[in-house]
Amino acid sequence: MILDEEEKNKKRIQLKLWLKRIGFVGFLFFLIKGLIWLALAYFIVK
Repeated sequence: MILDEEEKNKKRIQLKLWLKRIGFVGFLFFLIKGLIWLALAYFIVK
């Protein structure tokens, strides 16, 4: 019984870490994508 609870807690912690990593990578992706679009717009208008 106790081992099952510990395994569940480990899986939850691992899942949370993965979600945080994915969130950070997603944030960086959209940040860079947005900056590229802004740069393209700037150079096209210029």
